[in-house]
Amino acid sequence: MLVNRLLWKHHQWNKTVVAVSSKAVFAQVTTNRPRWMSTVMSFGDGSQGALGLPDSVIGPRGDAYEPTRVLGLPSDITSISAGHYHSLAIDSRGGLWAWGRNQESQLGRDPLAPRDSWNDPKRVEGLDHVNVCAAFASGVISAAIDSDGSVWVWGKSKRGQLGLGKGIIETVVPRRVEALAGEKIVKVSFGWGHALAQTEDGKLLGWGYSADGRIGNVGEALEASPLDSNANISMNDKRFSGSGLDAAELMVLEGMEKEKDMPIIWEPRLVEELQGVEVRDIACGLDHSLVLCCLGHSLAICEVPSSDVEGGGMSIFSWGWNQCSQLGREGPENFPSMIEGWEGETPVSVSGGRVHSTALTSHGELWVWGCGKSGRLGLGSSSDEAEPTLLDCLEDFKVLQAVSGFDHNLVLMDE
Repeated sequence: MLVNRLLWKHHQWNKTVVAVSSKAVFAQVTTNRPRWMSTVMSFGDGSQGALGLPDSVIGPRGDAYEPTRVLGLPSDITSISAGHYHSLAIDSRGGLWAWGRNQESQLGRDPLAPRDSWNDPKRVEGLDHVNVCAAFASGVISAAIDSDGSVWVWGKSKRGQLGLGKGIIETVVPRRVEALAGEKIVKVSFGWGHALAQTEDGKLLGWGYSADGRIGNVGEALEASPLDSNANISMNDKRFSGSGLDAAELMVLEGMEKEKDMPIIWEPRLVEELQGVEVRDIACGLDHSLVLCCLGHSLAICEVPSSDVEGGGMSIFSWGWNQCSQLGREGPENFPSMIEGWEGETPVSVSGGRVHSTALTSHGELWVWGCGKSGRLGLGSSSDEAEPTLLDCLEDFKVLQAVSGFDHNLVLMDE
């Protein structure tokens, strides 16, 4: 089913959700610490340069099956972010570094730059006057938040993800989102064509491709995705009387034609259903959104009753698509269920890739599960893992942060 309709409903749970992550959600946590020595490592699919590793290290196929140090970065990286096929890192002086796919200018570089330069980490130009405290990478867009709460964006999106105004679909140089002036933004999240922003005082704003309720109600009539409207077409229509392949191609072509008039919100607007409700966290999937108050997979750290821990312990709940065991458990997929086996461990952050998952514990240990193709689990093979597995090759390090892109991961470690 192509449509993932967003239903904005409030659910009462006897658990406290403290963190969320979703497929194609690009988890990012900023650490407020004095300058220190740190190392960034990467593993997984590097075919688009997202690993930041030279060909001499990973070879012509571009995959890294074990965590490998990213060279070319300063030694004081404080935060990392993984998009679909590119990566970002912030240093202790508020500088932002980028590497990976640049076809849509998401690195803030000339999109005509040589393809073999994509895997070289370089500082993003045009942010010299910005003290970057948080950064977020999606598929075709990058964003940075200044310490004053302003949002800066660059890249290319015909679906309005830049939020810079009607008809603006591309910028190579970072530009400030003027529609958010006056708001202190603490987090942004990007889906396939939509975006959300969370303010310091708990408001939620959305913009971009609004079909099927991806950004909730922002004052415009809700519309279905043009590419899904074909579901209502009668197959008795003579245009579709040919082979199944011909009919499918015709339906896709008609859908693409309709997308020329696709519903787009070109600048950020308040999400009306959540006015008066304090938003604590946000995450965008490809075609759906999560708000701390579909068809990918989602993860949440929740406080649950525990006889061993006063006030309760922490565990991870998962739900959604589970074809490659990315839920880390068996059982129902359509509602949140707890991943067992965290006795003695306290998860502090989670991140979901396309078909794999990672979790960081309070001990600085990284656990991985799901699809192992192209080394995305960092375990030295392409084998899948049905349950959380400790990435023991990092046992001599304390992991500060771990984030997952579509098919790769970045790890920030204390030295």
